[in-house]
Amino acid sequence: MYKVCIPDARIGCPGSAVIAAIDAAVIDGVDLISISLGGAAEDPFYDDPVAVATFGAERRGVFVVLAGGNGGPTASTVCNVAPWMTTVGAATTDRVFPAKLRLGNGVTLKGQSMYTMKSKGTSMVRLVSSSCLEDDLTPDKVMGKVVVCGWMAGAETGFYVERAGGAGMVSQQSIDRFQDAVMAATFPLPGVTISDTAGKKLDAYMSSTPYPVASFAFACETVTGENRAPMVAGFSSRGPNVLAPKILKPDVVAPGVNMLRAWSSGMPPSSSDVDPRRVEFNIVSGTSMACPHVAGAAALIKKRHGDWSPAMVRSALITTAGPLDKNGRNIVDSGTFVDGAPMDVTPLAAGAGLVLPRLAMDPGLVYDARTKDYVDFLCTLNYVEFVPEMSTGCGVRTMPGGAANLNYPSFVVVFDRTNDGVRMLTRTVKTVSITPTTLEFKRKDQSRSYTVQFSILGKVRPPGTGTWDFGHISWENRKHRVRSPVAFNWQI
Repeated sequence: MYKVCIPDARIGCPGSAVIAAIDAAVIDGVDLISISLGGAAEDPFYDDPVAVATFGAERRGVFVVLAGGNGGPTASTVCNVAPWMTTVGAATTDRVFPAKLRLGNGVTLKGQSMYTMKSKGTSMVRLVSSSCLEDDLTPDKVMGKVVVCGWMAGAETGFYVERAGGAGMVSQQSIDRFQDAVMAATFPLPGVTISDTAGKKLDAYMSSTPYPVASFAFACETVTGENRAPMVAGFSSRGPNVLAPKILKPDVVAPGVNMLRAWSSGMPPSSSDVDPRRVEFNIVSGTSMACPHVAGAAALIKKRHGDWSPAMVRSALITTAGPLDKNGRNIVDSGTFVDGAPMDVTPLAAGAGLVLPRLAMDPGLVYDARTKDYVDFLCTLNYVEFVPEMSTGCGVRTMPGGAANLNYPSFVVVFDRTNDGVRMLTRTVKTVSITPTTLEFKRKDQSRSYTVQFSILGKVRPPGTGTWDFGHISWENRKHRVRSPVAFNWQI
C-alpha cells in the first residue's frame, strides 16, 4: 500500500505523490499496480502525472490497472485511457441487502440497506419530504418522522436526521445513474435506499393523502440469485475515449456495486466527522471497487505466465471477457432505459464485457505491444516530448494507418471522408497454446498477423455523423474463443 491522497478536499491526491508512489512500487519490485484514482480525462498524456508514471511502470514490465471513473452514464467521461493502462468499469452482482418500505396504502417498496438492524421492523410513522440539507434537518421539521430525500442521500445525512430526532430516512436514487442498481448505505438509523421507479410510487402516495405513513422491514440477511446480473452500473464512466479516440475504453467491467472492502479504523464508515462508528469492513460502490478485482485476476495470470508482458496480460483479460449475464442474455445497462426497460450494453460502457478469470488464464491467443509500439503510437498523436526516445523529435516514427493500428485487443473503426468508406486495420497475435486454427501456428509463442477490411456496402446509407455501431471479431477453435470488440464511428 502506498499513500498518495490527503484527507483534505483542498489537497486531494497530488500528482507528485502519485508519481512518487508508482516509482517506489516499481523500485520495490511489484508485479502489478492497482490504482483506484481518476478524474476528468482532460489533460493530454504528457501533462497527466498518472499517465506518465504508469508508462514508466509498463516499460519495466509492471501491469497497471486503473478505475475508469464514476461519471456515467454521460458519454466521454471515462478516465485513465492510455493504451498501456487497463481501464475498468463497474458492474453489479446478484447480491442484495434487502429492506422494504411499507406504505400506509398497503404498497410495499423494495430497496436496500446496511442499517445495523436492532430489530427486523418498525411501526408506522409519519412521512415528511425534505431537501435533506443539513440546515433543513431541524427538530421542528423532522422530530419523530421518517424523512424522505428526493436524491441519493447517504449515511452522513442519516446522522443529521438522527441528530434532529428523526425516526428514519428514505433515500431515492436518480434514474439515469442507478435505476435498478441500488446502492446500500450504512444508515445510523432505520433507513432504506430505493430506486427511482420505487421513488415515483412513494411520491404518488405522499401526494394522495394528507397524513402519509410508512414502516420499515429489514431482512437481516444477504440475498443472492434473485437479480439480473451483471448489469453495468449507471454511474460507471463511458467512452468514447476523448484523448485517444481510436483506442476503445473502458477495457472491461468487474463487480463494483455494494462491494465488501477492508476499511481503515481511522475513518468512520460514512466518512463523516459526525459519525462515531468505527469498522474493519464497509460496503462501497464505484469503479474504484471494480479495479482491484481485475488486479487480482491479473495476478493469477502473472503467476501462471511469469514471462508475459503487461500487454499480453491485458489481452487475456479483454479477449476472454463475457458479454452475457448469468442467464445467457446480453448484459444490460442500468443507466440507459427505453420504455422502462434497460438497453443492452455497448462496448462504450462495458468494453469487452465482464472479466472471467478462469478463461483469462488460458486465452489461446494474445495481442502483444511493447515500448516501441507505444512510442510509435504517441508519435502518431504528435506527443513528441513524452519519453526520452522523442527528445530529438519523432521523425518517421509514426504508426502506419494511424493510432487505430496499435496492436490492441479491440478495434475502433472510424469512417470519414478520408478513407472512402474503407478502413484497413492490422493486428498480430501470438499463440499461447499449440492448436491448429485458420491462423496456423506450429509452436508456442509464434506470431501471425492478419488484416481486416471494414467497408461500407455501396447501397447502404451511413447513419448520421457521430453515431456508433458495434460488432466483434472472434478467432475460435474447439477450446478457445478469442473475442475482440469492434466499435464503428461514423463521421460522414
